[in-house]
Amino acid sequence: MAAKKDKNKHKDAPSVVNKKAYRNFELIEKFEAGLELLGTEVKSLRAGQADLDGSYARILDEQCWLVGATIAQYQRASGVNHEPTRKRKLLLHKAEIHKIRVKLEQRGFTLVPLRIYFSDRGFAKIELALARGKRQYDKRKAIAERDQRRDIDRSMKKYRRDLKRKK
Repeated sequence: MAAKKDKNKHKDAPSVVNKKAYRNFELIEKFEAGLELLGTEVKSLRAGQADLDGSYARILDEQCWLVGATIAQYQRASGVNHEPTRKRKLLLHKAEIHKIRVKLEQRGFTLVPLRIYFSDRGFAKIELALARGKRQYDKRKAIAERDQRRDIDRSMKKYRRDLKRKK
C-alpha cells in the first residue's frame, strides 16, 4: 500500500512550462530527455523555481545541452550553490541525437524546451520539441481560430441551457 503512495507523490510535483514556445513556434516532433542536475538544482525545481523563457537546446560534440534556462538558487543551501544559468547536459540516446542533428541542419528548425517535470520514478525530465518559428500572420490566424472556437462553445452552452429550461 505504501508503494502506491510513493508513486503518486511525484505526479503532484510542480512542472515548469515554456508557454511562449507554444505561441511562437510550430511544434513538429517531441522528445523526452533526462536532465543532469546538481542537488540544489533538483531541490529548486521541486519548489517550482525555474524559467524556460528564451531557452533552447543545442547539440555540441555529439551531446545535447540546454542553454539559457534559469533554475533559481536554492534558498536553504549552505555556502555551495549552483550557477542559475549554466549549461545543463541533456540525456538522450545516440540515435535520438543523430535524428535531431539531421533535422536541425535543415533550414528553420530549432530545438525548444517545452516543460520540465518529474517522472513517476522521481527523475527530472525535459520535454523538447523540434520546432519551426511562426510568422506574425500565423500567430494572428491561430488567435482568430481560438476566438472563433470560444464563440461557438459559448453559443452552444447558451443553447444547451435554454433546452434544459424548456424541459
